[in-house]
Amino acid sequence: MSSRRTTTIAGSLVTASFSAVMILSFTASAADEGPGSSKGGKAVDEAPAGVKLTTLLPEKISVDNSSKETDITATAKNEGTKDSGKIRLLVVGFDGLTVKNVQGCSPIDKKDLPEGSNSGFSCPIDNLAAGASKSYAVDATYDLGKTGKICLPVQTSDGKKTFWQQGPVPFGTTNPSPNAPATPLLLGTDNQPVAPGGDAPGDSKELPRTGPVRDVLPLGAAGAALMAAGAAGLWWSQRRPATR
Repeated sequence: MSSRRTTTIAGSLVTASFSAVMILSFTASAADEGPGSSKGGKAVDEAPAGVKLTTLLPEKISVDNSSKETDITATAKNEGTKDSGKIRLLVVGFDGLTVKNVQGCSPIDKKDLPEGSNSGFSCPIDNLAAGASKSYAVDATYDLGKTGKICLPVQTSDGKKTFWQQGPVPFGTTNPSPNAPATPLLLGTDNQPVAPGGDAPGDSKELPRTGPVRDVLPLGAAGAALMAAGAAGLWWSQRRPATR
């Protein structure tokens, strides 16, 4: 993987077709990450004939409760029948998820980060052959007292078109474990933040409950929340730079 930087990352990179997007990172080992998933992803601008670009994120990650560190694998894939040519993958963090480093990629300047994001990296890819994929090791931190999202857009090398965007998609758990060494998080799940003092919401200091449990988010509502987040990300990805 190349470690080169490109000065174009600053302005056109994110401000271009994607003035507001990106990934997440975690400290779980690769063995903990589980299979890759394109959940929360959608094609945006039309790709060249024969090229079909997508991304993958692990379905499961783990956050160290002491250091807040986590790692994740972000993958760009060409499922088409022709080579992609020069493209780039962006990895952007939101809310409680902060991307600290992406191996072989360059950080996006703070002034050029998408609105609402806290960190991001740009990963230039010279070419993805038909059926090929390229994966990146992402180092991140996750504040379990907040929700956290990640976004992976795949763009032209100049950022003028976004062929695919996954997210901003959440990682989270509805069952926090503040007293455990690590907290497992699932892709596409809104995080239930740990309350101040290390107690998970619902722990102690509450009267016993009777009747059906009402704290569990219905699957339909969870899906709607995910779609809403994805729609916002797609709106970002369609923004274009001002004509100079």
